[in-house]
Amino acid sequence: MSFNNTHPATAIATSVVFALCANTLAAGDARAQLGGTMPASQVTGNPTQRVLPGSAVRVRSSVDAGGTTINEYATGDGLIFAYAWQGPTMPDLTRMLGPYAERYRAKAAEQFDATGLLHASRVEQPDVIVESGGQMRSYVGRAWLPAALPADVSLADLR
Repeated sequence: MSFNNTHPATAIATSVVFALCANTLAAGDARAQLGGTMPASQVTGNPTQRVLPGSAVRVRSSVDAGGTTINEYATGDGLIFAYAWQGPTMPDLTRMLGPYAERYRAKAAEQFDATGLLHASRVEQPDVIVESGGQMRSYVGRAWLPAALPADVSLADLR
C-alpha cells in the first residue's frame, strides 16, 4: 500500500492519532510519588497550587485524564506526604503510591479475600495508610504517610 494513494480521511485520522500520542508523551504526569518531592515550579497540565490555611503545607490540585481531581500535599520543603482524590474514575494508584504500591495491592487483595467488601477499603501499614471507596463514577480516597503528617495538619484536611 502506498501512502500517496491514502484516502484523505485516513491521512487526517492518522495525523490526529500521532499528534495526540506526541502530546501525551510530551506532557508527562504532573504528579510525583508519595514520599517523593513536589517540584517547586508549576508543571504541564495547569495544576493549581495553594497553601493549606494555618500551615506551611502546599496543596497542588490537578485533574487526571479520567476527570478525577487529585490533591497532592507537600511540606514546606517539598516532601509529598499525602494524596486525596475524588471523581468519576480511580486514579493511577501505582504511579501515585510509588514504592508503596506493591505492598498496598497485596494487603488490599488479602483484605478483600477475608471480607469480600468491594466498595470501600482501608489498608493500614506502619508507614502508609490508603483509604479508598465509592461506586461507579463516584470514587474518593486518600493515601498518606503517618510519620510525615505535619503536626498542624489533621486527617480532615486531606480531602
